[in-house]
This record gives sequence, structure tokens and C-alpha cells, in this order.
Amino acid sequence: MRLLRRAAILAVGSELLTPARIDTNSLFITEQLDLIGIEVVFKMVVGDDRGELAGAVRGALARVDLLVCSGGLGPTDDDLTREVVADVLARPLAEDEAITARIRARFERRGLPMPEINRRQAMVPAGAVVLENANGTAPGLWLEDGDRVVLMLPGPPRELRPMLVALAAGPLKARASGLSLVRRTIRITGRTESHTEVAVKPLYEEWARAAVPVSTTILASLGQIELHLSARAPTREEADAAVDAASRQAMDVLGVDAFSRDGRTLEEVVGALLVDRGLRIAVAESCTGGLITSRLTDVPGSSRYVDRGVVVYANEAKTALAGVPAALIAEHGAVSEPVAVAMAEGIRARAQTDVGVGVTGIAGPGGGTPQKPVGTVAVAAALPEGTRSRVHQFVGDRELIKFQASQAALDLVRRILLGRIN
Repeated sequence: MRLLRRAAILAVGSELLTPARIDTNSLFITEQLDLIGIEVVFKMVVGDDRGELAGAVRGALARVDLLVCSGGLGPTDDDLTREVVADVLARPLAEDEAITARIRARFERRGLPMPEINRRQAMVPAGAVVLENANGTAPGLWLEDGDRVVLMLPGPPRELRPMLVALAAGPLKARASGLSLVRRTIRITGRTESHTEVAVKPLYEEWARAAVPVSTTILASLGQIELHLSARAPTREEADAAVDAASRQAMDVLGVDAFSRDGRTLEEVVGALLVDRGLRIAVAESCTGGLITSRLTDVPGSSRYVDRGVVVYANEAKTALAGVPAALIAEHGAVSEPVAVAMAEGIRARAQTDVGVGVTGIAGPGGGTPQKPVGTVAVAAALPEGTRSRVHQFVGDRELIKFQASQAALDLVRRILLGRIN
């Protein structure tokens, strides 16, 4: 019996192809398979179309040992997963009376008769093992075809998750490669994707030749760069040790630009630094509209260090709530480094906190000038030892500029607290 090493995920449902619904199951499936050393090599969303789904199943089974299908096991005509898989593998379907009885009993407990269409959920391909669903009517199905396994799971996460956890601890683990797969993500700000590649690339050959090889992927995400490291080894401890060593090397060459290698966000890192030093922070925001404060307070326990945040969008609000002199705004303009500095120092003084942050900018799409185009953002952070400020020129749409501005402000605080800023 061949071990299961490579997996594919098919998320089934036309609703997943619309903006109204997002496939979150595949993330959980990937996480569970990673833990037992089965690598997900691709995933696909397929609508409720018999021909498209059949093509996707055939294509996946030509490439992987394990195919995990989520969704399409309901009672209606557009729930096609079990029928299509049975057709592709030439397995006749037959009603399992025990499943029908369980579904009927479930309806009776609610004082309802079972609609006849629910018999579809009791149709089982020949040779399939039925996986009981304690949280819904649709059972899962485990179907072996030679050395390959097709796993069909219900779409609702509350039904899929406990079923998959049990499989990962039992039959899937027994068929897994025996290699543990460990992934680590280093998060970076203050440098581009290409600059990150230039810094880390000299390490690639060493990592590839190591006793436990480490593979890498660099991704440009919203306002930051991510370096993904992964390793496979006979034990999780060996894989952990390999990615830990590689991540330390990467952190060394990336320096202060790398702010996390343990999955923490920038706001979590800044929050931990504030807690470590017993400091409290207040924020005055213009173009970010409260985003910085929102990010800080998204972290549980942030009341230990967040005092307040004020949105000072109008010039009058900058003066009234952050103490920015009206004459300073008239002289330099609302979007300027002197005004950001005054906002940071003003909110710190009024809140009587250790740290004050000020951000002002032009998020667009309008409002820019040749001297101050859209994306111009000034950030400042005031601490007892002094105030630091920066002017940035960001690109992107309004949402992206606002996020980058919040990232720049939080990163300025981080670098000051670390004593790693010019």
C-alpha cells in the first residue's frame, strides 16, 4: 500500500465562485494534513457543474495520492460530489439504509418528517467507507481506488472540522508518509520583495544541501513581505530544528526589517514591546481614520498599553483634539511632517502617555497635488527621549495606502523601542 504524500483539495460549490462566500475549509484541511506530513500541492474551487467537477477530479487523481473534496454532499440536485466521484471511478451508487435511518431519526427529533430528497445523502459508492457526521445529515465518505484515496467531506465547517481531525489522528495518519512538515513565516517591513530576495538568496544553496533541506517562497502581501520556510523530516523535532536554524539566519541578514518569525503581526509585536517596557500609547490619526488604533486593540489584552485613539480628520479637529497650532497647519499644510510631529506630541501630552503617534496623509483617489501626490503620508512617534518622523510616498488604492500608512506608523514605534533607528 503506497503512502500518502501529495494531496489536492477541491472546494465544491458555485457559491464559492462569488464574492459572497470564501472557501475557508481548504486552509483548515491544509493545516491538518501538514501536521501529519501530507503536502497539499494544489487546490481548486469548482462550481456545481457535472462536467467541470468530473474534469477536476480526473485531473487531480492523475497528480496526487489523496484528493480531499469539501462540499457538494447535500440533498439537492446541485450537490454532485458523490455522484461525480462515483462516475469517474466507475463505482455504482447504492442507498445505505442505515444512513437513511439516521437522517430520518434526526428529523423526527425535531418533530419533522424526512423529505425524500434526503435519500440522496444515503447514496454510497461501492467500496466506500462511511464517515459518521455527528453535526449534520451528510456523512463523509472515504473511497480507495488502488493506491489513491478520495475523501469526501461535508461543506459546513462545523461538520467538516471534527470529521477531519478524527481522520488525521487515525486512518490518514496511518497512511501518511511518516515525514513531518513544518512551515515558518518571517514577516518583513521596510524593504521590497526584490531587496528581500537579494539579501536571503545567498543562503538558499546552504539550506538546500542541509541534512534536512529547507525550501523557501517569498510573497509580497499587504504592506509587508513574507518569507515562507518549510522542511520535511522523519520527526517534527528535526523539521522544527531545520526551519528554526534557517529562520535565525534569515533574521540575521534581514536585520531590523524582519519583525516576526513566529507568526505574530506587527501590532502584536509592538504591543509586546510596550508591555515589556511598561509603556502606554495614544494615537492621533487623520488619513488612516482609526485603523492604527483598531489594529492595536485587535490584540487581546491591549488595554494594558492602549490609552486612546482620536480621529482628527478635519484641520479644526487636529487643533482641538491634538493641540496642533492652526498657524502650523496654515504654514505647512495638513499633510506635512511638522503637522505629524505636532499631532504625535500633542496627543501624547493630552493623554499623558509614554508614546504618542501622529499620522496624516493623502489616501486618494483625489486630493493630491504635484508637490504632494496621492500616497504622501507623514508619520511621527513621540517618546520621552524625543520625536522621530518620516515622510513616505505609497502607491496603491485608498485601502492599500491607508494600510501601508498604519504599517509605517507601527513600524516607526517598533524601531524606536528597539533603539534601531537613525
